[in-house]
Amino acid sequence: MRPSSSDASGTPVQVSTGLRASDLARIGQFVECTRRLMFPGFFDPEPIDDASLDIHVRSLVGSAAAFLHEEVRAVMRYPGRSGQPTNAGSDFAENVVLAFMLRLVGLRQMLALDVQAAFDGDPAAEHTDEVVLCYPGLDAVFAHRLAHELYILGVPLLPRLIAEQAHSRTGIDIHPGAKIGESFFVDHGSGTVIGETSIIGKQVKVYQGVTLGARSFPKDERGRAIRGIKRHPTIGDRVNIYAGAVILGGDTVIGDDCVIAGGVFVTSSVPPGHVVQQPRADLTLRPHAASTAKPGDKKGTGARAAAAPPPAPSPVAAQDGRATAGTLSPDLHWLGDGAGI
Repeated sequence: MRPSSSDASGTPVQVSTGLRASDLARIGQFVECTRRLMFPGFFDPEPIDDASLDIHVRSLVGSAAAFLHEEVRAVMRYPGRSGQPTNAGSDFAENVVLAFMLRLVGLRQMLALDVQAAFDGDPAAEHTDEVVLCYPGLDAVFAHRLAHELYILGVPLLPRLIAEQAHSRTGIDIHPGAKIGESFFVDHGSGTVIGETSIIGKQVKVYQGVTLGARSFPKDERGRAIRGIKRHPTIGDRVNIYAGAVILGGDTVIGDDCVIAGGVFVTSSVPPGHVVQQPRADLTLRPHAASTAKPGDKKGTGARAAAAPPPAPSPVAAQDGRATAGTLSPDLHWLGDGAGI
């Protein structure tokens, strides 16, 4: 299958012969064409009926193939992940496009499981359509699954560009190299970071602010970070990782059916079926000043105000610099009890 020379609206797509940097707008168009293929009727400007669905899909496939072909050609001058030159043969871009298109069916199956996992994992979701249309976690996972396919096909730079565009949209940072199993759900998601060599099993649920990161970077004799080694943790199946948890290290393995409580810092492996949590902090309760105010007290005053009455008011200078009779400085003593924020 060769790339089409026109997009979904019939507009010709010019094929350049010179050298250029990646076109971020065109990459966005490729992502959106693929999104419309994965979720027909959800993101299309016009309704789609059964009679026109086949033509619609063919048009989107052609557009996505054309956009992808151009952008793969644009990044072929960059080195591959191993530091070796990219296979710059004349057929490289076309082979990538063909291989990617053949993976679309499996990609859609994975995304369907991700949608169901989000619906099953969030009682606030009224239906799966809401997940597809509203959830930034699904947007990030969709972009990751698309970028990951290009990553494993050996395409340089382009997968990272797709991932970082999703990062900008959602606040969720997933490196395209991360291996993520089926039925993955990122709930809320802002500030979540998943590193390049992370491995995540099936039916994993992650909340906002979670970090799957590297503990340290081994260096070579010249002090440069050694690349291509596992730096990020492995997460088993059916693991829940709550908000703010940090899990570091390439040799850190979280076993199946574990629960990682919010705010914990994990740098060692956890056997299957365990809950990881930190001791609860002691809470200190004190009466709020306003709740102890007596009838007739000025609003915002209370026991502390009674013990230490506010200073006498002073005149306030008018705009022309003269004191205005009868105008008093505002009463700000209540800020001292910390309740005015």
